[in-house]
Amino acid sequence: MSNPRGECIISLEDVEVHFEDSSDSGGFFGLFSDPDTVHAVDGISLDIHENEMIALVGESGCGKTTLGKTSIGLQRPTGGSITYRGQDIWEAKDGEGEIDIPFREIRKSLQIIHQDPGSALNPNRKVMTILESPLKKWEKHLSKDDRAARILGLLERVGMSPPDDYAYRYPHQLSGGEKQRVALIRALLMNPDLILADEAISALDVSLRIEMMDLMHELQDAFNTSFLFISHDFSNARYLCEKVGGRIGVMYLGELVEIGTAAEITQNPQHPYTKSLVWATPDFESINREDKMPIRKIDIPDPVNPPSGCRFHTRCPEVIQPEGLDLDQQQWGRVLNLRQAIEEDRVELDRLREQAADEDVLEDGSEDELEVPLEDLVAEIRLDYGLEDPLSQGDAESTLDDAVRMVATGKREEPIETLRSLFTTPCEEIEPPAESVGTDHTVACLLHQDEYGTSDAVSDTDGDSDTGHESGAADD
Repeated sequence: MSNPRGECIISLEDVEVHFEDSSDSGGFFGLFSDPDTVHAVDGISLDIHENEMIALVGESGCGKTTLGKTSIGLQRPTGGSITYRGQDIWEAKDGEGEIDIPFREIRKSLQIIHQDPGSALNPNRKVMTILESPLKKWEKHLSKDDRAARILGLLERVGMSPPDDYAYRYPHQLSGGEKQRVALIRALLMNPDLILADEAISALDVSLRIEMMDLMHELQDAFNTSFLFISHDFSNARYLCEKVGGRIGVMYLGELVEIGTAAEITQNPQHPYTKSLVWATPDFESINREDKMPIRKIDIPDPVNPPSGCRFHTRCPEVIQPEGLDLDQQQWGRVLNLRQAIEEDRVELDRLREQAADEDVLEDGSEDELEVPLEDLVAEIRLDYGLEDPLSQGDAESTLDDAVRMVATGKREEPIETLRSLFTTPCEEIEPPAESVGTDHTVACLLHQDEYGTSDAVSDTDGDSDTGHESGAADD
């Protein structure tokens, strides 16, 4: 079912949301240092239209919920702008500039359904009283009978029948699915233009999730309401959007890396991160799971200090090689994993010395630092990162060998500089712009730039990612 676009309801332009994080303040001395800044949302532009279904997917902590709350005026952005039907939301709230649409009207038109309806419903009030409250606030012209009629009608509409029975129950007398229906009714009572459904079905059983999503489809059509659906479950996003011609947006570390129709995103993903999410979703029949998982490592970078350039480059199996380098793509990825480990001081030399030591040395029991031949320790480091075989390019091999020897002798800065001199990817230097790759399908990846779009990368899952030594591997 196609869904031709209506008028734009919400427009986000280069929106950013940065938080100060004081959760790890470093004790007493942390009181005198500046708090860390979390880059929750960075530079996102997105339009949401009338009667549209959009799902945002991505790993936990990628900024989905923050972006959703920012879209409906619950979170103030630290940069960029958000407009509702052309009116800047925060200018309306602050009473600044020319205001065509009052903030009260904007707030009424943008509603939310929370993940846990139980915590959002007052346990001491009956359903009728809970649902009457927003009507008393926003629809003061309605009489008590009019309010009751609207509430009872919606209860029946969402399958809570007989409505007179459900209207006078307390929340604890409702199932999880029934509580979520009440939360949905509370949002619909305002006849909103847009409802943010923030992980609204994640706590439900699978069968109830399907029922709830089918209900959203019915209500979207009946009330001409748009939904912004936040989910970590790619299969739910596909089910919700595919039937109504909706779009799926993929977020990674605060950025929107790809967006398109449900069919395009699930059947023809273009960003390497999207490919990894599709691969990891069992319900997607088109994926060949005999292939290795298309991701280099499972560790997610810290949003306080996100990687430069493309933020996925530290995990990407298709990361671009610099000009003049032509390594096997698996070897290239492993070299980058080693470089990152050295830069983050994660090479476990003590463990590697033990692994490289002779049995006689280990049985000696001495607490002194193990003395291991340099060649043996170099070989152990390379083995740990899947680089036991020489690189296919001579200058690359000599550079790698020099750097590993520096690491083995305890040097810190020299190996970093040595590896960066040859093994620096354009993906860490250039922030990829969003490019159109088809009708209503955009992706932010250098592989779609003419200058770089020649990758024939092969993902690699050999190695021991469970121990954290990324020899090009990732397990899920």
